[in-house]
Amino acid sequence: MSGTLAASPEVVFHLLDDPVRLAEHMGERSAMLAGGKMRAETDKRLGQEVGSVIRMSGHILGMSISLEEAVVERVPPQLKTWETLDEPKLFVIGRYHMGFDLAPEGHGTRLRVWIDYNLPSSGGQRWLGRLFGRLYADWCVRKMVQSAAKAVKGVVG
Repeated sequence: MSGTLAASPEVVFHLLDDPVRLAEHMGERSAMLAGGKMRAETDKRLGQEVGSVIRMSGHILGMSISLEEAVVERVPPQLKTWETLDEPKLFVIGRYHMGFDLAPEGHGTRLRVWIDYNLPSSGGQRWLGRLFGRLYADWCVRKMVQSAAKAVKGVVG
C-alpha cells in the first residue's frame, strides 16, 4: 500500500519511527479484530534502533493474542523494517517481516508500507489464514498509511 504525503521524508520518518503510533489502529476496537484490540509496548530503545523489541498483546473473542517483533533495518529517512521473533500468537497470520520506505515525490513524500507473512503454523489456524490472512494484512498496511496521512495534515515539512 502506498500514498503521497504532504511532508518531507524526514518529517514522515519521524512520525512512523514510533511503533506505538504506527500500531495505533491495533489499539482501537474494530471488526477486523473481531471487536478486540491490542496494546503495543517498546523496550528502552523505543523501537527506534536496530535490535529494539516491540511487544503487542491483547484479546480477541476472549482469547489472548500476542507477538514480539524486532527492528532489523533502520535507515532514516528512507526505510525501516521489523520482523516477528518466534511464532506470534495470532489467528490469521504467522511470522512476518514488514516495513515502510520513503522517497521524495514532488513537494511531498511517497510512502510505501508492506508486509510479507507466513500462514500460522497451527493447522487449525492455517485455514483461517488462507481465508482471511491477505484481508487482514491489507487492512493493517492501509491503516498505517492512513494514520501517517492524518498525522502529517498540520505538519509543515
